[in-house]
Amino acid sequence: MSVQEFEPRALRDAFGAFATGVTVVTANDAAGRPIGFTANSFTSVSLDPPLLLVCLAKTSRNYATMTGAERFAVNILSETQKDVSNTFARPVEDRFAAVDWRKGPNGCPIFSQVAAWFECSMQDLIDAGDHVVMIGRVTAFENSGLNGLGYARGGYFTPRLAGKAVSAAVGGEIRLGAVLEQQGSVYLLGDETLSIPSCTVEGDDPARTLAAHLEQLTGLTVTIGFLYSVYEDKSDGRQHIVYHALAGDGAPREGRFLRPEDAAAAKFSSTAIADIINRFVLESTIGNFGMYFGDETGGTVRPIAKKDARS
Repeated sequence: MSVQEFEPRALRDAFGAFATGVTVVTANDAAGRPIGFTANSFTSVSLDPPLLLVCLAKTSRNYATMTGAERFAVNILSETQKDVSNTFARPVEDRFAAVDWRKGPNGCPIFSQVAAWFECSMQDLIDAGDHVVMIGRVTAFENSGLNGLGYARGGYFTPRLAGKAVSAAVGGEIRLGAVLEQQGSVYLLGDETLSIPSCTVEGDDPARTLAAHLEQLTGLTVTIGFLYSVYEDKSDGRQHIVYHALAGDGAPREGRFLRPEDAAAAKFSSTAIADIINRFVLESTIGNFGMYFGDETGGTVRPIAKKDARS
């Protein structure tokens, strides 16, 4: 897409292809009341001196208070804290009543059960279009060792937590599969009859097994996202676990990426695979994905929380 054709929504969706973590940035207003907002535009900057940055939209209700604060904190949310992310991404009046928090060494709100937190003094504010870049100098921090919550292309992903949960929940032989997406196109194998990539479970981390298989198969970088489908196929006696995944740029070694409209017209190796791809085609047009539980003939689709995190 050329510069002349830029559409804000399309550009935002393209930025969303980059998988990130999720944070809640907190501070205190002039009266000492806690404020906070969800942000994914966070990164480390320097070890010496210890600096980090986070971006804040100028339209944020917290803009004046946050940019005027002398100190702020960044809470990196853990895999189980999607509800915290959603709470601080929405216009809820008393957000802090819904979370367990305490004051950090310098008074900023610090959440419990986060993957890590950083308390900072405000080092600099840099104007950046419709955002401002807040650069903080780290004055205190803590690393809990918990895995962080991530998201990409409109959905949260917690691959390790989901993988362990699925491994514990299902019995029998397990087959892993992927709806592997690249800029809206889906990766398929075969010529006249198509299928999604799949492999058997090895070890206790199915997400890692699947990522390694996909990267070897395609030669591309792969990020495993959310669970997309869990079903029992009575025709082969297997449990099938299908993840949504994202592929980096480039042409694959094997197989091909098809646009949704082309994938919808293809012939597939089984009705279960056809249902998965047809659901992906439908959901990708509305930008809202679900998770299927059942068997190869019927089940339920549960909505996946949309990416409410905002910079």
